[in-house]
Amino acid sequence: MSKARVVVLEVTSGHLSVTAAARAYGLSRQHIYRLLGRYRDGGLDAVEPRSRRPASNPHTVSDEVIAAVVLLREHLTADGLDAGPLTLQGHLAQQGLPVPSTSTIRRILHHHGLITPQPRKRPRSSYRRFQAEQPNECWQSDFTHWTLVDGTDVEILNWLDDHSRYLLSCTAHRRVTGPDVVATFTTTAAEFGLPASTLTDNGAVYTARFTHGHNDFERLLASLGITQKNGHPNHPQTQGKIERFHQTLKRWLSARPKPDTLAELQTLLDTFGALYNTQRTHRAHPGHTTPAQAYHARPKAQPTNQATAHFRVRHDTVDQFGKLTLRHASRLHHLGIGITHAHTPVLILVAATTVTVISKTNHQVLSSHHIDPDKNYWRNQNKNPGRWPGNL
Repeated sequence: MSKARVVVLEVTSGHLSVTAAARAYGLSRQHIYRLLGRYRDGGLDAVEPRSRRPASNPHTVSDEVIAAVVLLREHLTADGLDAGPLTLQGHLAQQGLPVPSTSTIRRILHHHGLITPQPRKRPRSSYRRFQAEQPNECWQSDFTHWTLVDGTDVEILNWLDDHSRYLLSCTAHRRVTGPDVVATFTTTAAEFGLPASTLTDNGAVYTARFTHGHNDFERLLASLGITQKNGHPNHPQTQGKIERFHQTLKRWLSARPKPDTLAELQTLLDTFGALYNTQRTHRAHPGHTTPAQAYHARPKAQPTNQATAHFRVRHDTVDQFGKLTLRHASRLHHLGIGITHAHTPVLILVAATTVTVISKTNHQVLSSHHIDPDKNYWRNQNKNPGRWPGNL
């Protein structure tokens, strides 16, 4: 029998007074009077200790929100998309539902068995994070592998804006080559403008510095005044954003049937790119914005050399004598490309001080010319690598 019952019975039976009961059982007289009042209203059961839990909790997560968290987790996971607490917060906000804290969402997921235990990870505080301040301040690039339905190994080449995580280009190739890097870069730059810098690994398609030479991509960047950055060998963390993007891309592709052809894979990549850029909020951005919103929210950075910050693109074909004609400042100029490139369709990148000619056939840089308004003929400086900007 509880102390409260004993005290009430002792007092109501006349065996002890309220004062004596308070002294004997170590209770205050006020509390004993409260117990007696409960006894008169509800009998002995009413004198038992009452729960101090509040009758209501304004912070309790509703059944609607719990169901939405569980359904979103299952739906996003099935689609191969990120479904962590931060991502779920963004989707709940889009649906107009109350948004619990990430710890509350994590508890909901754990309660429903939707969290897979993982080995202990390195603490976030140990990472040194870097993010460009402006769009086009730095483009990261890398390629990853995928397989077609028949087991054929193919490669996917990506260009990602460092500041916004905006996917600038995502293309499928049998094998990524140096010309592919040049072609996708020039096509992307023609659409989004020139970046101030690029960041890649040390693959041969990006740099020839370990062979004491320079490839077409390096020459192209130098001619446009773009800073080229390469990560340390065997240290992929330097290009962490593009590496993390590959995980997101492969998770999405894994949730779909493998394509039969390279063209089918490209169709999948185009669909993913639209979803990734415009519909999927990125947890690296405050306010749950999409990469597209983040990319267009700020002014774009430009190459350090302002003379090459603005450029235009022309399409032409080298004539039978190995030359091109270009109108610049209301005057025609002749460009010497070389007789071996006669009848080659080309892409011409015209900056303020240089003109770069790229073959459409094999995407190699054919020539580079310094713009001299006083001369009619601009010879090919590509024959003398020492004259490239940047001491190439």
